Amino acid sequence: MTHALLVIDVQNDFCPGGALAVAGGDEIVSGINAAMNDFDAVILTQDWHPAGHSSFASSHNAEPMSVTEMPYGPQVLWPDHCIQGSTGAQFHPDLTTDRADLIIRKGYNPAIDSYSAFFENDKTTPTGLDGYLRTRDIDTLTLVGLATDFCVNYSAVDAAKLGFKVNVNTGLCRAIDFDGSLAAAKAGMQEVGVALTAN
Repeated sequence: MTHALLVIDVQNDFCPGGALAVAGGDEIVSGINAAMNDFDAVILTQDWHPAGHSSFASSHNAEPMSVTEMPYGPQVLWPDHCIQGSTGAQFHPDLTTDRADLIIRKGYNPAIDSYSAFFENDKTTPTGLDGYLRTRDIDTLTLVGLATDFCVNYSAVDAAKLGFKVNVNTGLCRAIDFDGSLAAAKAGMQEVGVALTAN
């Protein structure tokens, strides 16, 4: 078995002081760095939105964290975050990015958001990560990063549905926990066979 560490969106805008800060988001960085040497491959994802992205509340004159209906289904409207080339879109400065075999950017299509590392939010448009993993004979994934209940959750569920063996190390994740989203995410991940561990 070839086992990869998939590090989800450890970026400035998701850490304290960022545009969409996750409480304690910076606390997991040193633990993620320490874990990297335990895996055959390390892959980083990076939220990478153009300015004026359709998932931004400012694009709809709406309140952040409100929900709108998109052609692909319900969409949370976020504060402007992780805009391409911005400081907020950069990885946390303490994250060991040199260890990464691949950096996959998502959310760059202005018309559709992309939580998952595998598919955009229409659940059909692929990012290419599935093919990359298969050509490297990687069949087992451990996920860490931000945020447990959105991008980590969507990535883990998609990976499990694609046939990978998936573990989420919840000790190296932090959640937004918006309107019960964390409990729902944990239940949904376990339902499709994702293992949740805390170490």
